[in-house]
Amino acid sequence: MPSALRADGITVKFGGVVAVNDVSLDVEQGKILGLIGPNGAGKTTLFNALTGFVTPQEGRIYLHGNEITRLPPYKRTRVGIGRTFQTERPFEELTLLENVLIAAFLKEPKRKKAEQLAMDVLEKVGLADRYDQPALDLNLARRRRLELAKALAVQPSVLFLDEMMAGLNPPALKEMIEFVRRLTDQNLTIVMVEHIMEAIIELSDHVIVMANGSVITEGLPRDVIEDPRVITAYLGED
Repeated sequence: MPSALRADGITVKFGGVVAVNDVSLDVEQGKILGLIGPNGAGKTTLFNALTGFVTPQEGRIYLHGNEITRLPPYKRTRVGIGRTFQTERPFEELTLLENVLIAAFLKEPKRKKAEQLAMDVLEKVGLADRYDQPALDLNLARRRRLELAKALAVQPSVLFLDEMMAGLNPPALKEMIEFVRRLTDQNLTIVMVEHIMEAIIELSDHVIVMANGSVITEGLPRDVIEDPRVITAYLGED
């Protein structure tokens, strides 16, 4: 399969602190990459570098073979990158449809087409029957699904999911896992930062583990989580 997203030697520094140290990755079209590691590992900084919210001091980033290293976030959205955020911040007084429309207009300037796109993605995340409900009324699980719908409304080819499963109860977690799994059936490429191991194991085709800004291991999900280096990174040395 062709590469959808590739990063070579990404290094991000904040003053004298190296937050991400020479990290490379390659995600095939239609696959899911899981990015895990303990708090402070550098996952979020790498995620932000890949999506344009942080500029790396070293390294290059490619989307479908085209370099995007210096593109700002809004231009990355135009060329095919979508992302969710850890903290959901919907416009609470607006309806679900109106919230998603804001993102849909980035792809479809004509209102009728934008509304159809917004309804389509609300259908994908199981919220179409609530399209006229204010976002204020949503519980956590539905807020997460609305966040996912907004990211899908820009019609990305590569979707970045930032801890989408955190805090969900078991039924909502299983539901979200199924929503994400269906997206890859449509050949969407996904990069997910996640702490919920059930989601990582069930969804990821490949997993990268970071600690102290560097990759310590990578591979198949079950192989990676049983690696002694990963256990040490999470639990520390005896």
